[in-house]
Amino acid sequence: MAYPYQIKSIEEYQQNYQQSVIDPEGFWANVADHFYWRRKWDKVLEWNFKEPDIKWFVGGKLNITENCLDRHLGTLGNTPAIIWEPNDPEERHRVITYRDLYNKVCQFANVLKNNGVKKGDRICIYMGMIPELAIAVLACARIGAIHSVVFGGFSAQSIADRIQDAQCSLVITCDGAFRGNKDIPLKSVIDDALIGCPSVKKVIVCTRTRTPVSMIKGRDLWWEDEIKQVETMGNPPCPAEEMDAEDMLFILYTSGSTGKPKGVVHTCGGYMVYANYTFVNTFNYQPGEVYFCTADIGWITGHSYIIYGPLSAGATTLMFEGVPTYPDAGRLWSITDKFRVNILYTAPTAIRSLMGYGLGPVNHKELSSLKKLGSVGEPINEEAWHWFKDHIGKGRCPIVDTWWQTETGGIMITPIAGVTKEKPGYATLPLPGVQPILVDENGKEITGNGVNGNLCIKFPWPGMLRTTYGDHERCRTTYFATYENLYFTGDGCQRDEDGYYRITGRVDDVLNVSGHRIGTAEVENAINMHAGVVESAVVGYPHDIKGQGIYAYVITERQTHDPELTKKDILQTVSRIIGPIAKPDKIQFVSGLPKTRSGKIMRRILRKIAEGELDNLGDTTTLLDPVVVEEIKRGRL
Repeated sequence: MAYPYQIKSIEEYQQNYQQSVIDPEGFWANVADHFYWRRKWDKVLEWNFKEPDIKWFVGGKLNITENCLDRHLGTLGNTPAIIWEPNDPEERHRVITYRDLYNKVCQFANVLKNNGVKKGDRICIYMGMIPELAIAVLACARIGAIHSVVFGGFSAQSIADRIQDAQCSLVITCDGAFRGNKDIPLKSVIDDALIGCPSVKKVIVCTRTRTPVSMIKGRDLWWEDEIKQVETMGNPPCPAEEMDAEDMLFILYTSGSTGKPKGVVHTCGGYMVYANYTFVNTFNYQPGEVYFCTADIGWITGHSYIIYGPLSAGATTLMFEGVPTYPDAGRLWSITDKFRVNILYTAPTAIRSLMGYGLGPVNHKELSSLKKLGSVGEPINEEAWHWFKDHIGKGRCPIVDTWWQTETGGIMITPIAGVTKEKPGYATLPLPGVQPILVDENGKEITGNGVNGNLCIKFPWPGMLRTTYGDHERCRTTYFATYENLYFTGDGCQRDEDGYYRITGRVDDVLNVSGHRIGTAEVENAINMHAGVVESAVVGYPHDIKGQGIYAYVITERQTHDPELTKKDILQTVSRIIGPIAKPDKIQFVSGLPKTRSGKIMRRILRKIAEGELDNLGDTTTLLDPVVVEEIKRGRL
């Protein structure tokens, strides 16, 4: 499959970039022309950032699965679409060709239809990293149902919040999941979640771990039994539902600076074009290359760069059920050699964690098939960048350090593999169609190079979020109200002398832990649910492996006799309410918090103490009780 919009040189990049700024509509119409549309659009773009109201390919009709599956059958039918590597290296891997995948997606789409699912229904998917997860996602898209994938590490309460917000009518899950040396009881977590979710009428359960589960008559169905029913009907094809370019494709929940997770909405047409364009260009993807993204499909990286981007490009995408350190710290390198992987896209957290094991796990691996490396989730620090480049890429593979967000739908600022000159720690340059701008606190543009500011985007791109589900005002206030006529990313950024962008981290109350965004308010709410807690404040601090760790300052009702036990109880509470991913790394018990006279917690001071900057706290005279700061400093962990 050829990609006429693929950039092959830095001159071509500059040309494309200029064109995308001068005539964005012409630029994106040209890219979108290379997809299969049931009906072409009447207008490329309608937009204003005030409302916000953004529409791409207005009037266009399509189905994203026809672009990911049907259009490849004639030329790539027997080509591997998905290679699946199980958690246990002794278990057999699976190779699913484009034809197999098409058949399985149609089959499961018919299962959904048999169970009353219609266009526009919301479906919650809570599964481990098995091919059936990708099949379920695509089956929803095929019939026009809106999928909401929830990461398999979230708690029952977190799932319930997401199901209730989207009013999901059906849940797709597994009996359990394998992750490293753990068995995760997915179905029993779903059972707990559904106690308060009357909107859910059916639960389809795929067998994976053979964990005993409770199956409730009339509600719970086995995936395998439902497939058999479709087989007895003679496996009829499932025509793809015609979707408007602006119809909802999926909701993906992300943490915000308030306690309630927000459902980021992406639509069919613009998201498809953008996920494909960014995949093909960032990784300089060549037909036949084996591409391995280590993310979980529960996050946006898995949506855009395991499923929709690669499959719409006719690529071979590798899915891995396990973790990089199981059964040993050489697992990713073993998989790379086993399947002759050409492109490896992973997170700085994984790289830093593997660096800690030394070169022993790498030394006996060949890694000669690798051509390109990528990093995602947070800015990669220089030390990890060099280790990745030297020991995994053997000094010959370009690294793409990609910056983007759940809300952007796809990669925004990144080197193009083999085209852009790299600089460790820098996301380098915006992709064509992306117009970044740095502003000061008042929203005034900071021009020139060698400057720092808050990163905003001044013109729409096709993959951007359209709203937050059921709460458009929240979308407006979070992303479009801070600075007039700009999309505010929430990130600070430096533009150096070469015009290269370096992301310097969040400037709002959101933490970036192992590449996953977690709202401080969400963690504080969970800690405050613990019976003995009066109040808490959460900040981030530098963490060698995770990038950012979670530091919690906690006030308890009375002096704790056993602080260690109380800490364990608090961690258990956070795990139950959000999931293990949000557990604080440090909990410091305090008698009070630094507050202004109006009662606002001064997190700036707490952040500096957590980071060890004890002598550089700034002005504390405006605090209600400045003495409390000295006590917190003395008790710092």
